[in-house]
Amino acid sequence: MQQREFDDFVDIIQVVSEQYGKRLSDGVIALYWQGLQDFELIAVRDALGRHLRNTDTGQFMPKIADIIRMLQGSSQDAAFTAWSKVDKAVRHVGPYETVVFDDPLIHRVLHDMGGWIGLSQKTDEEWPFVARDFENRYRGFKSRNERVEYPSRLIGISEAHNAKEGHKVAQPMLIGDASKANAVMLEGIQGSQMLGLTRLSDRLNGVSRIENREAA
Repeated sequence: MQQREFDDFVDIIQVVSEQYGKRLSDGVIALYWQGLQDFELIAVRDALGRHLRNTDTGQFMPKIADIIRMLQGSSQDAAFTAWSKVDKAVRHVGPYETVVFDDPLIHRVLHDMGGWIGLSQKTDEEWPFVARDFENRYRGFKSRNERVEYPSRLIGISEAHNAKEGHKVAQPMLIGDASKANAVMLEGIQGSQMLGLTRLSDRLNGVSRIENREAA
C-alpha cells in the first residue's frame, strides 16, 4: 500500500472493527498499517471480507497474522505452488532461456541454490531433494514476511554465453502472470549489484558440462 492510501485503509479497518463492537486507537491502527503495508489495499480489503465470512474464525476481530494468512495462504501451500511453477518451467522452457517468474521469492531462492543454470544440472535422482530444499528455503523467506533482494532475471545458458561474447541478448521468458513477472523484473536488482550474485562468467563454468551431457 502507498502512503496516500492510508486514510482509505483506516476507514476499512475501522469498519471491520465496528463489526466486533470495537473502535481501534491510532496506535493500534498504526500497528495494522505497519504489518500490512507490503500488500495491496484491494487485497487487504478482500482478505478482511473473507475473514468476516469465515464461519470458523469470523466471530473474532482479525489480528495482523490472521489477515496475512488470508492474504498468503499457508506458507506450505505457497511453497508447493512456487515449486510447481519452477518444475514446470524446467521441463517446458529449459536452461537455455533466461526466465522471469511472477514471484520474486522464486528468484531469490533459486539464486541462493545456484541459479537457473545450476538447477538444470540436477539429475532425476536429485530432483526430489532439490524440491524439498527449495520448499524449505521458500517457506523460510515467506514466514519472515520481509522484502528481500533478488536478481531481476534468472539467466539461462544462451544469455550467459551471448553476454560473455558481446552478442545481443534476447528478452527473457515470462513465467506465470505476465504483468506480475514484468513487475518482478523491474523491481529486481540488476547483475552484479545483487548481494552475493555470481558473475555471468562463473555461471558459464557449467555450460560446457550441460552441452556435453545433452550431446551424449
